[in-house]
Order: sequence, then C-alpha cells, then structure tokens
Amino acid sequence: MTTTELWTLAEAVEAAVREVGAKLAANRPAEPTPARTVDEAMARFAELDGPAATDLRERLTALRPQAGWLPEELDGSVPAEGEWWVCDATDGAVQYLLGQPHWALTAALVRDGVAVLAVVHAPQLFGAGRTYRAVLGGGAQLDGRPVAPLERELAATVAATSQPPLVAADPVALRRAGESLSAMAGAVLAVRNLGPTALQVAQVGSGHLALFWEYGRDAGNLLPGALIASEAGATVTDAAGAAWTAGSDSFLAAAPGLHRDAVGVLGAVS
Repeated sequence: MTTTELWTLAEAVEAAVREVGAKLAANRPAEPTPARTVDEAMARFAELDGPAATDLRERLTALRPQAGWLPEELDGSVPAEGEWWVCDATDGAVQYLLGQPHWALTAALVRDGVAVLAVVHAPQLFGAGRTYRAVLGGGAQLDGRPVAPLERELAATVAATSQPPLVAADPVALRRAGESLSAMAGAVLAVRNLGPTALQVAQVGSGHLALFWEYGRDAGNLLPGALIASEAGATVTDAAGAAWTAGSDSFLAAAPGLHRDAVGVLGAVS
C-alpha cells in the first residue's frame, strides 16, 4: 500500500474506532466498580469489553479482510510474518472500571512484525477526547494536526512508565521495572503511570510527555504508540538504545535531545 492508501485506510479505521469508543463511553460507570476480587473485576470488564472487541473486529475486518486478527495482547508477541490487526477495545481497563477518563481504544495494522498504521483514540480524555493516528513514512497527527515531541532538560521532564500485563510472571522484567523506577525518579521532575501504554507512548510524540520506558515484552500494547511517536519525530529504541522490535524485552521513547540522557539513566539497570 502507498502512503496515500494508508492514510485513506487510517481515516476509515479512526471512524470505526470512534464509533466503538462512543458506545463504550456511554456505558462507562460513573462510579468505581464495586468488584472486590480479580475474578469479579474481570467478569465485569468482560461484560463491557467483549461486545466492544467483537464490534471492532467486525468493522476492521471489513476494511482490510486480508489481514488476520490477533487475540488481545496478554502474551506480548506478534507474528513475524503476514498482515495482522493488533487492537485493544479498552486499553486502560483498570481506569475504565474506576470511572476515570484515562482509557483508550487502539488499532494497529502490522505487516511482517512492523506497524504500518496506528490509531489511538481516548474518547473521554480532556472532555471531548483525543485521537492520534500515524502511517509508516507519513508522519503522525493528533486530532488532525501534525505533532512533534518537545525538548526539555531531563531534570525538568515528566517521564511515564508502565508494565506488561503479565510482568509478574517475568522476574527479570519485574526487577528491572523496580530498579529503573528508582533510577528515573532521581533524574526527572516526576514519574507517572497515566494508564494506557499506547496512549502514553503517543503522548511522547506530541510533547505531552517527555519520555516513556518499560521492561518486558509488550508488543501488542507498544506497537500503536511506537509508530505514532516515531512518526512524530521521537526516538524509539529499547532501553539500551538499540533498535526496538516487536520482540524486544524493553522499550524507550523520548524526544531526540533527551534520548541519550534517558539511556544513560537506564544504564544503571542490570
């Protein structure tokens, strides 16, 4: 597909994502869910996310029927060959169930392990919602306008982080997450976890965050935001500064002038 064809498809994907997002927003609880256990919370989430995921799959399959559909991102991997939809109807499920606005829908078209199109839509962020989209080689946009990262001194930045869904099963990633949090907290103005991974990575591309890092394999969550951040002009690598791929076990996105400093901070993590 040409860049023009990808942008045309991206517009259709955004329309589909917005329609599914509007339904989810209408059903979002105004108060925190009363679920007291993981099983209760997952059951409540499934009631809402299940129909939304099915709706999103049907809409995107109609737009690109030759692309396969991957299950949600829990194993953190994507196939190295073929064309696939990598999507999450409710990225930020915890915030959604707590009645908070920091949740999003994500959709990425991945070809041979590389995202070529991405949409990240947060229906209730800042009231009216925000929508990022990007295509490989075609730049990135926020609500239809081009975006770029902002340069700041590392000590004046707000950094963000998160963990893959199954990080507890990966003791190395879990340890590195803790060590890196301590290291980064001493180097920046503040460290935050603002919910959906893809949305936070995309926000590096628009300057709303200075950098985002993570340890563990998490391709399903990272691919949409990574394409948006990269196309916006951010530097996207693994935590050591090497090229990031869907199979990498760490991730770093930062404004170009901050990237080397961020790699230096994370270099303290063994």
